Amino acid sequence: MQAYDNLKALVAAVEPDLAKAEAGNKAAGTRVRKSMQDIKKAAQEVRQAVLELREAPEAPAAPGAPQQ
Repeated sequence: MQAYDNLKALVAAVEPDLAKAEAGNKAAGTRVRKSMQDIKKAAQEVRQAVLELREAPEAPAAPGAPQQ
């Protein structure tokens, strides 16, 4: 799922700035806060994609497959 891969990439990308922010770098803290907003948006996209998967009609069963 592309949306999830994007979310993982955003989380991985913020790690260096997070370490700098914990060390007291205020500019890095600003970058972390901005990245967290981007991560929030990406997480919402993942939630929406999962919802669309759940609501999508199921594909018809293969011929000869047992019916449920």
